[in-house]
Amino acid sequence: MNILFVNASPNKQGNTAELTAEFLSGKEYETLNLIDYKIYAYGQKYEDDQFDEVIAKIKKADTVVMGSPLYWHNICGLMRNFLDRCYGPIRQGEFSGKNLYFVMQGAAPEKWQLEACEFTMSRFSGLYGFNYKGMITDKNEAKKMKIE
Repeated sequence: MNILFVNASPNKQGNTAELTAEFLSGKEYETLNLIDYKIYAYGQKYEDDQFDEVIAKIKKADTVVMGSPLYWHNICGLMRNFLDRCYGPIRQGEFSGKNLYFVMQGAAPEKWQLEACEFTMSRFSGLYGFNYKGMITDKNEAKKMKIE
């Protein structure tokens, strides 16, 4: 199984990466830090944009784990920008057959915040064909959830 962790935290070794490592304990996986890529805002076109490079790595993976810290009541800007950029270039159902897990890390998220994040990621998954397997928000969930 080829597992790709797409880390949207600007802190590459921060709490999001730590929680994901707990979830993926014992598994081999590649980490892609969105902070290392130039991904411009939706509608902008620049020659040094690296959106296609990120998509190519996702296409090679069997399982994708997307991780984001909770900033301003929802997913962080790096993740939001990436999701926005998928609209248009990525065809509906293009990631069919791939599993997607979402790691949401926050100090003390409230229920409504987690529900908003869950809604966003489940809709993203559904639109592009991922098998959405759920959201991990703490170490207990990371230990309980089994990766398929």
